[in-house]
Amino acid sequence: MRVLLATRALCLLAVANMLPWAVGRVCGAHGDVPIDFGARLKDGRRLLGSHKTWRGVAAAVVGCAVAAELLQVDWWLGAGFGALSMLGDCLSSAWKRLRGYAPGRELVVLDQLPEALLPLSILHASLGLGWADVTLVVAVFAALDVAGTGVRNPASQEP
Repeated sequence: MRVLLATRALCLLAVANMLPWAVGRVCGAHGDVPIDFGARLKDGRRLLGSHKTWRGVAAAVVGCAVAAELLQVDWWLGAGFGALSMLGDCLSSAWKRLRGYAPGRELVVLDQLPEALLPLSILHASLGLGWADVTLVVAVFAALDVAGTGVRNPASQEP
């Protein structure tokens, strides 16, 4: 039973992570309003960048709601999961921008941890998961995400 619950959570993470990217590929520039609405830091750099969009958030929230229903989890729990995952993704993106990293630069763990840990830590009880399950799901998600997206050579990128 615990494996099934952990697998459901991993599926929700996959949907929240992949669907915004997939919808962006299909829609191109149509509807890609940046979450930060173009806000800039004191040095002129964007807070989040144009690749973090409201369309992506909507895709994650709606996609996770639909996936939750298919996984026999309440749709509202899936929607909340998608929203929290996107919030975690935006927090890590903002941190990277504040530290001077270029948009899209991959930082192993930082790119996976917030978007996985935030929804799982808040919703673990509602999903029937214990802390050991959360740890396992986060570790598997991070490994799959790194393997699936590939990691650019950090030595070739300036901080």
